[in-house]
Amino acid sequence: MKIAMFTNTYLPHVGGVARSVQTLEEACRARGHEVRVIAPEFSGAEPSPHVLRVPAIQNFNGSDFCVRLPMPSIVRDFLDDFQPDLIHSHHPFLLGDSALREGWKMKVPVVFTHHTLYERYTHYVPLDSDALKRMAVQLATDYCNLCDAVIAPSESIADLLADRGVTTPIHAIPTGIEPANFEKGDGAGFRKRAGISGDSTVIGHVGRLAPEKNLGFLAEALIPALEASPGSIFLLVGDGDSRGKMLDRFKEAGLEDRVHAPGKLTGADLWDAYAAIDCFAFASQTETQGIVLAEAMAAGIPVVALDGPGVREIVRDGTNGSLLAACASAEQFSQALVEILGDPSLREKMADEARLSAREYDRVLCSDKMIECYTRLISDQPPREAPESSPWDRLVAGIEIEWELLAAKVSAVTAAVVETPATQARLD
Repeated sequence: MKIAMFTNTYLPHVGGVARSVQTLEEACRARGHEVRVIAPEFSGAEPSPHVLRVPAIQNFNGSDFCVRLPMPSIVRDFLDDFQPDLIHSHHPFLLGDSALREGWKMKVPVVFTHHTLYERYTHYVPLDSDALKRMAVQLATDYCNLCDAVIAPSESIADLLADRGVTTPIHAIPTGIEPANFEKGDGAGFRKRAGISGDSTVIGHVGRLAPEKNLGFLAEALIPALEASPGSIFLLVGDGDSRGKMLDRFKEAGLEDRVHAPGKLTGADLWDAYAAIDCFAFASQTETQGIVLAEAMAAGIPVVALDGPGVREIVRDGTNGSLLAACASAEQFSQALVEILGDPSLREKMADEARLSAREYDRVLCSDKMIECYTRLISDQPPREAPESSPWDRLVAGIEIEWELLAAKVSAVTAAVVETPATQARLD
């Protein structure tokens, strides 16, 4: 089958959505399917015949995200040449709108993955407010209902979308990982290169270092844990706006020598970094799936985390780590870290369970579920009409989808003023 993926973030951008798209497209190609990606221009991106880069504003509002510029003819020509059987949208706005437009005009199914709790990212937009958060919720909900299928990366998100009023069929399918990659990491080699003693216990964190990741809380929890565990090290892998603030906080506490922050790592360097960690610390509550947790567990690392969407599905308290209440204090988080770090036998037991948990996220299993969803949608789709009637069909479909997109945006603006069932739904 031929699959076109629309995404606002893509390689070499480092983040959950970009990684998810890459993992899925590689899995589809490995099974003999053709995949094309439509994404914004991004600094450092390598040209590829399989990827259409559309003009975009770089580093929007000081972030590392790009905002595409409206040039529909470029997308149309690209898809006319490719003739996809299905379109997979990874965002409900910008290129997500383009995905719907092309899907309706070409009369092919449109799948949408609800990767993000968009209302928790409105600080990247000027005039952030509660009203803007409600608009984001309503816009995403209405977008879901314009698609043929919705993918929720976890059961928590699937339940939330149903509560918000999504009537399109919802399938809970997480992004898969390759467990073997993380199992073969060279932790000893990484420690040697980083100057970390083999006798040290290492607390690790991997991810995009951004305000919505609750990194201030994490730093406050890590400081007493490091102080209580002589010789322990904090390994911070990743980059972002909050990196400097985190490092400054450790410096204020006199612990700058106990922190190793190599920045973004990929491939074997990342696998080695995971293998060097003894306990993984994770405080974010804005996730839709715990992909970095699955990676850590594949490397045999127990996790200490706060309860939240995407996290509760994989962290099993007392089994493969410690799952604390969402309202837990930094002191309680610190104590959980110290308990695991100070008990090698407990760490070993949790490590074995962690490896078993990671198998549920094997990308073969996850991609098989996604391809099954694709196949079902394509088989249920009525055959396309004769080519000579397509210009008229496209005109009518174009008018219909523009009306639906306009209605969705009006609905979102209304939600900014008046609560709706979607904005009233709460994530437990």
